[in-house]
Amino acid sequence: MQVSVFIEQLKRVGASHFVGVPDSQLKALCNYLYKNCGISPDHIIAANEGNCTALAAGYYLATGKVPVVYMQNSGLGNVVNPIASLLNDRVYGIPCVFVIGWRGEPGLKDEPQHVFQGAVTLDLLKVMDVASFVVRKDTTEQELAVKTAEFQPLLAAGKSVAFVVAKEALTYDEKVSFKNDFTMTREEVIRHVTAVSGEDPIVSTTGKASRELFEIRVQNGQPHKYDFLTVGSMGHSSSIALGIALSKPHTKVWCIDGDGAALMHMGALAVIGSQHPRNLVHIVINNGAHESVGGLPTVANHARLADVARACGYGNIKVVSALEELDESLKEAKDAGALTFIETKTAIGSRADLGRPTTSAMENRDSFMEYLKELR
Repeated sequence: MQVSVFIEQLKRVGASHFVGVPDSQLKALCNYLYKNCGISPDHIIAANEGNCTALAAGYYLATGKVPVVYMQNSGLGNVVNPIASLLNDRVYGIPCVFVIGWRGEPGLKDEPQHVFQGAVTLDLLKVMDVASFVVRKDTTEQELAVKTAEFQPLLAAGKSVAFVVAKEALTYDEKVSFKNDFTMTREEVIRHVTAVSGEDPIVSTTGKASRELFEIRVQNGQPHKYDFLTVGSMGHSSSIALGIALSKPHTKVWCIDGDGAALMHMGALAVIGSQHPRNLVHIVINNGAHESVGGLPTVANHARLADVARACGYGNIKVVSALEELDESLKEAKDAGALTFIETKTAIGSRADLGRPTTSAMENRDSFMEYLKELR
């Protein structure tokens, strides 16, 4: 189904305000919105899905119009609270249309972090009293229109509804490309980090960063035991690294983070700063984009992340945009006895042949834990 047809059905319930977190399953929708609305009051890319839902609630309170929140189903965990304690018709009765990319749909092969989430997606919506309809590749415009008409009285009664979008259900023919003016690539940054970190443990964030780290280890002939690949739980890799650093105070611990992930749960920076572990190096690879799910922009280039880290209590702060600056900062961080934050300004893009880890999440956990046991 062409995404324009889907948008027209949303307009039938008065929905014209969109806020979301990009998702590869919703790439057609995301690209359509960016092409037609840009980033504007009518289309906001928020920090996390709970943030989206609260923004949508504010829009409804101010206008009386139904908002649309889009996300990957992995983000449902971030919206349970605002759906249950803000939107629900036994609280404020604020209607919202959710458009949810269905990763890990039962019966379809997907990455391990999506399997359980995919299996419980429809049940979770039901428990939260959100009526849902699955949009599939063969869903007709008439079927969608019938369901939209069924949803209208629910929305009018202050309830929320969800369109769960299956793989390849929405299409968009126009090409949308994203780029910036920086020259360092994320893969180059990670390669330089592994060169300096040596055998120190690394926690890497969700998406392409972990995929690139895995392949760099293969290319270097190194074992994967040094790395914890946070394949899910976007925004939590820095907290995982903090937990390790506090438990292994004599071991240098490195966190390879992304700008979208750092924004998603920015409160982690304050917690890290309050604990000020002298053995933690927090590297945020900032390309200003949600690249792993399509490339739409984040607000990281408006946030001055390094200043946020400084205000949160990080002791050693660097911002770099060239490999020479990066190497100098990494070597200093390796030897420093201070909580370090390095923001790297990088280009958008990755290798077309970038693969995925060939070991399971459980295997990654076990080898990493065994390695940590060897360290002081």
